[in-house]
Formats: sequence, C-alpha cells, structure tokens
Amino acid sequence: MGPHPAVAAIRLAVRRVLHDVLNEHNRTAQPRTDGGSPLVLVACSGGADSMALASALAFEAPKLGIRAGGVTVDHNLQAGSGTRAAEVVTRMTALGLAPTEAVAVTVGRAGGPEAAARDARYAALDGAALRHGAAAILLGHTRDDQAETVLLGLARGSGTRSLSGMAAVSGAAGRYRRPFLQLDRQTARKACMVQSLPVWDDPHNTDPAYTRSRLRQEGLPALEKALGKGVVEALARTAQLSRDDADALDHWAAEASSSVRDATGRLECAKLYALPPAVRRRVLRRAVVEAGSPAGSLFARHIEEVDRLITGWRGQGAINLPGRVEAQRQGGRLVIRQG
Repeated sequence: MGPHPAVAAIRLAVRRVLHDVLNEHNRTAQPRTDGGSPLVLVACSGGADSMALASALAFEAPKLGIRAGGVTVDHNLQAGSGTRAAEVVTRMTALGLAPTEAVAVTVGRAGGPEAAARDARYAALDGAALRHGAAAILLGHTRDDQAETVLLGLARGSGTRSLSGMAAVSGAAGRYRRPFLQLDRQTARKACMVQSLPVWDDPHNTDPAYTRSRLRQEGLPALEKALGKGVVEALARTAQLSRDDADALDHWAAEASSSVRDATGRLECAKLYALPPAVRRRVLRRAVVEAGSPAGSLFARHIEEVDRLITGWRGQGAINLPGRVEAQRQGGRLVIRQG
C-alpha cells in the first residue's frame, strides 16, 4: 500500500526539484571536499507547509544522494520564540536532517513590519546557505500563498511583474526553490496530519494587524463567496501567465536599453519615446535602480512620473526618487543620478 495521496503529492513535488538541483550541480561540477554530494536546506518555521516540506526532503534526498539539512529563523517578535525555534531544530533533526540550526535575527522597521521581517528572514537564509555551502534552499510557499501575493500586487498597482507572484526559482544563482506552488495549503496540512508531524500555527497568520493575514482570513473567502470556488487556482494561473509576459518584456527592455543611449551613455528622450510604453518603463526602472534607487522601494507611480519626462514634457523640474536618486530632462537627454 502506497503513501497517502497528500504525502505522495508533496514527495513528488520535492523529488522534481531535487532532480533539477542535482542536474545543475552535476553540470557545474564544482570541486567539493564532501565527495561531490550537494546540500539542500529547508527553511522551516514549524508550520504545516514547511514541516511537510522538511519531511518530504528528508525522505527523498537520500535516494538521490543529496545531503539534506534545515534552518529555522527566529524573528524575536513573540515571547518564547527562541524556545520554539529550538523545538523546530529538534523536529528537523528527528526527521534525519543535518545540519540543522536556528538563526536569530533583529527585525527592523523599513517598509513596514511584514517587509522588514521578510528582509531579515532572507538575509538569515542567505547567510546559512553561504555558511554551509548549500546548493539550494527549499521554501514552503503554496498555491494559496501565490494567490495572496497576486492580490497584494494587484492592490499596489505595481504592474505585470508584481502580478507574476513568486517564482519557482529565485535568488542568487537560483538559490531558492518553491516546490509547492502548484499544491494547496490543505494538502500540506493533510500530509502532516497523516504522518503525525507536530505543527505550530503562527498567531501572526491570523493577526488582522498584518495585511496578508486580513487577506487570508477575510479577502480570499469573500472572493470565493462572490465568485465561487476556483479563485485561488485562477490567481495562480494568472501569476504564471503574467510571469511569462514579464520575462519576455524584461528581455526586450534589456536589449533596448543600450540602443536608446548616446555615445556617452546618456538616455536619449526621442529614442525612449519611440519604444512601446511597457518596454520604455522597464528601461527607465532599470536605469533608476542602476543609479542607486532600492528596487523594493520603487513603485509604479515613481516610474510613471519619470515616464512623463519623456511623454508629457512641459518643462517640469527634477523627479525625486527613493534612495536620493533624481531624474531630470536636460537638452533632450534624461539624466538619472544620485543626489
């Protein structure tokens, strides 16, 4: 008798990702002191999604000759968080994962509590990957998380790239892998239940102070009530279609970026004007980021203001952008620089 369907589904998803990691590792053929076996870490909070992921990794990795470990991040935002982090390490070790560790972080305030926590978490995971020489880190984001991300992007009005949600592969050198983007949250929870895996439910996930929590508890259920079941699946499909479109437009913009500059490298307004709006705005965003504006702080309205220097020129002054970057039109050229 085979495993429960939920367990089989999560193991298959993880197996596919591990095959990709192993193939990439073999292609690069980087010399290692461990005999050539790549290490894959799971980012585990102790919740149902990441515990199901940790269990599947522990089961599948040895069959492929892959070393499997885990890391949990203690955000220090709740009383007893250090104790819970230690419990998660114990659970990962019991699954057979090694190395395992808890990393404590200090969450700042930049960008709001959710963004600050996310930045601190990824910085900790990046550090763990470098310390242990990990080939990849698995994240437990599900199809439900993807749907929430698409709706948040829609609310911000941030364009096609924001609507594309989370990528299956992201980060430096494709470090982060999300095997569960095609699986719903209930599948992960069911897999934990049938395997008797202990699960910790983070109270922040139901705290109305957080935008994503309100969307999860109120927004999506309201949409499903109004539109019927299938909203989450439709939003996940939208993410993939938007990602395909955004990738193509980004490629076009990268090629166009050099063609709209003069011999000194300055952007020429007439050439920018001739580009399709979707491509032109990507060229502008790329130039603003290169000038020193933080990508995470740039929104559609910022780029629209810069775009009006090209399409609605009325002698307006310089545009102030995040990161002390300034965009100004001078003699048919667009000058973007840090003040």
